[in-house]
Amino acid sequence: MKTFSVIALILLIVGGLNWLLVGLFQYDLVASIFGGQDSWFARTIYIIVGICAIYAFKFINDVSNGAEAK
Repeated sequence: MKTFSVIALILLIVGGLNWLLVGLFQYDLVASIFGGQDSWFARTIYIIVGICAIYAFKFINDVSNGAEAK
């Protein structure tokens, strides 16, 4: 399960950086790479990043219990 957690965090970081680009420059890197916001592949990437965000709720408990110090 640790591998999935690492993948989820990487995708969340990539998604966060994509939103930074959208906010600062109105440039959606995911849409540019995968054929626009309405392409099925870009939408799939957005869905995967969203699922990773939901999965990341489990990290709240880890952080609140001091797991980051271990």
